[in-house]
Amino acid sequence: MPGVRLLARYSRDLGVDLGTANTLVYLRGKGIVLREPSVIAFDRVTKKVVAAGEEARSMLGRAPRRLVVYRPLRRGVIADFDTTRLMLRYFLTRAAGRVALPSPRVVLSTPYGSTPVERRALIEATRQAGARDVFLVEEPVAAALGAGLPVEEPLGNLVINIGGGTTEIAVVSLGGVVSGRSLPVAGDSFNEAIQAYLRRHHHLQIGFTSAERLKITSTYACHPPGGKIEIKGVHTLTRLPARIKITPADLTTALAEPLQTLLHNCRHVLDKTPPQLAADLIQQGITLTGGGALLHHLDSFLADGLQLPVTIADDPLAAVVRGTAVILQKLPRTTRLQVMRA
Repeated sequence: MPGVRLLARYSRDLGVDLGTANTLVYLRGKGIVLREPSVIAFDRVTKKVVAAGEEARSMLGRAPRRLVVYRPLRRGVIADFDTTRLMLRYFLTRAAGRVALPSPRVVLSTPYGSTPVERRALIEATRQAGARDVFLVEEPVAAALGAGLPVEEPLGNLVINIGGGTTEIAVVSLGGVVSGRSLPVAGDSFNEAIQAYLRRHHHLQIGFTSAERLKITSTYACHPPGGKIEIKGVHTLTRLPARIKITPADLTTALAEPLQTLLHNCRHVLDKTPPQLAADLIQQGITLTGGGALLHHLDSFLADGLQLPVTIADDPLAAVVRGTAVILQKLPRTTRLQVMRA
């Protein structure tokens, strides 16, 4: 149909990874055009958006009472519909520009195991943000596609996608998830574990952003180096500014519980995987995606615990959005890929 082909030709189609911690947007023909924290700041009185993304994150813990600085997604799903809609509209407008017609088609990743209610909320928020058509793909499938794995082949591919709010462990074959599990232990959990350790053992309180920076720069899943790290915060007893020195080994200890939970769930998924696909993993190994994959020595920790080779995807934070880009290129026919059109 000429009209449909013309619409597709000029539509600014988008692939979106709407994550708890970060949002990435792919614009067809341009590549990844937006990488921003999933944070929005708005005026409490006028309800107008003041900032979103990196600018809004810099306001966390520093904004006056009139401004609300908020992360509207929790554990990978929408916690506040209206705020998510505002943030998504802001990001999509920045990515695609203010073009009235035609509205973009959007391929949106959704957490594995999300409920129909949660998926409807994502779809509705995306439509109200300006999308013409919405296609949903489960994050493990998108992550595996973005990592370059042969997802559509009859071959077992184990991907561990560690986001901000959730980790998804899934064996993918023939375009869909064969066995998998989603758990609320991910990058945010690592930050919270560091905060709790410092409060419990050193009476030091630090902010969530400081804990995240500490995780990125100085925390190791195993085999920590020597040396000392200076940390500044507030003493929990005196309530005065304080500084302490700890070792990277202390931070490894801080993450012991969430890392063991991650390892236990990986074993559970492997236990539920059909033998033929499990045998493929000896050759295929495990692929890590998501921002949490960048935790120092996490690949070594999982390889030791699961006795399988572990590879970190190139630019793991962008794996999911790259997967949505692959699907955009295949629309409307996605062959064996399990993609749902809303």
